[in-house]
This record gives sequence, structure tokens and C-alpha cells, in this order.
Amino acid sequence: MKAGKVEGVIAEFENPAALIKAAEQLRDSGYKKFDCHSPFPIHGMDQAMGEKRSILGWIVGPVAFIMVLAGFLFEGWTSTIAYPLVISGKPLFSYQAYGAVAFALMVLTSALVSLVGMLAINKLPRFHHPVFYSERFNRATDDGFFVSVEAQDERFKEEDTAEFLKSIGGREVELLVAND
Repeated sequence: MKAGKVEGVIAEFENPAALIKAAEQLRDSGYKKFDCHSPFPIHGMDQAMGEKRSILGWIVGPVAFIMVLAGFLFEGWTSTIAYPLVISGKPLFSYQAYGAVAFALMVLTSALVSLVGMLAINKLPRFHHPVFYSERFNRATDDGFFVSVEAQDERFKEEDTAEFLKSIGGREVELLVAND
């Protein structure tokens, strides 16, 4: 065994179905700080892991509404107060023309808030993760299906967690040890 701090344990699974089954068994056993890694998205994985619905929509929705309102108010202010010009006999407050700019403002700010919110919720950027201590984990982007359990999980015990992963179909179970 390598010397260093144990950061977690990783196990490889045969296929996506085995990975979903393993995620359900980890969830049902009370593990909280685990993640599933695959080369492509797997339908139903969020439910299998017990993930809750993201709050990002509740952040972006109000921002989008506020920005549409702000766009209409800004264009109304510029055309009636800041620069009150009558063009072709149209009224100063011609709200029908404001929709395109307000929509564009809403889309732009919603996209930016979505990006920043997603990064914050996912605690990114994270430049290193304990799974990178494993040489086998390179297969996660090609043809490997992995489950990693972090040492910070309250149920984590090196031998017990490794044995549990083997018992649910994990192969090539490996401790993730930080090289100091």
C-alpha cells in the first residue's frame, strides 16, 4: 500500500446498468459523498444517486423576469424622458418596439447567470480531484464506468467501503491515496 492520506475509494463497473444499480445500492446504504463517472450521460443516474433537483431555475427565472422589466423600463425612460423625439407621428411611449431589446437583454443575462450559478453550485473550478490519483480512471472518458466514494463520507471506512463496492459488482477496487 502506498504511503499518504487516503482520499477515497474507486471501483470500476461493467456497464451503465451495473453503474446505476451500484448508485442505487450506495444511496440505499446511506452513502452521501459518492459520484458516478461515465463517458456519456446515463438516463436515470440522478434519481439512482438520490440527487435533488437543481435550484438553478429558481435563480435564473427571477433574474430573467427582472431583466425583461428593466429592459422595458429603460427603453420607456429613454424614449419619453431622456430623448423625447416624435418620429413619424408615433407616440413617445411606443412599447411594441421594446420587446426585441428586452428579450435580448433577458437572454443575455439569463445565460450569464446560468453560467456563474452553475459554476458556483458545482463548486467549480476545481483543479484537482482525488480520482485523478488512479491510473485506471483515465478510462472514464473512453469506455469505463466508475463509482468513487470520498473519504469525507460519514460511512467511509477503507476496508468496509472497498468490500461493499466489491459486493455490489465493482471490479478493480482501488484506494485513492494522495502522494505527499
